[in-house]
Amino acid sequence: MPTNINEGLGYKSLTGLISNIVHIDEFASKMGDDDDICVLSFRLPSELSAADLVSWFEKGYDFVLDADKSPGEVSVNVYLVYLELRRRSSLVDQINTLLDDLQTLTEFELEDWECKVGSKNFTYSKSNIEKYVPLSPKAYRFQREFKLNELRVRAGMTTQKLFTEQDSIIREYKSKAGL
Repeated sequence: MPTNINEGLGYKSLTGLISNIVHIDEFASKMGDDDDICVLSFRLPSELSAADLVSWFEKGYDFVLDADKSPGEVSVNVYLVYLELRRRSSLVDQINTLLDDLQTLTEFELEDWECKVGSKNFTYSKSNIEKYVPLSPKAYRFQREFKLNELRVRAGMTTQKLFTEQDSIIREYKSKAGL
């Protein structure tokens, strides 16, 4: 008598298997420059559940540029799932969509999610994402250079200008283009 084998994710099938912390920009992008790509990561205790979650993200969202899992355990019984998304103002709504949809797989509601960006931990909300996550390549570069300048000051080095003045040719082109 044949039996059906059901693989993949079903309703609440990741209950108790995924951490409620989403790490943002903890890892470098493999697809492009970090100023253009935001990397989200989730922690799971099983390689199979991580692979299922990768498949779910890749098949379910056209805005997910890439999803992947760690090739092995990053610590005992911990696998990572990485998502790469464009760093744009739409990132806020995309993260919200992902976390909202994860309610079907996990026990977590939107207000149960925690975010970690650098050394900052905060409860998930759209306003907190807007506050702590750079939402454009320019904002990312500014934040990165600002932190580098802080380190330069501590090391007794001279700081660098975050943005150089536009030269006259660029200003002229922008003027003619009405920008």
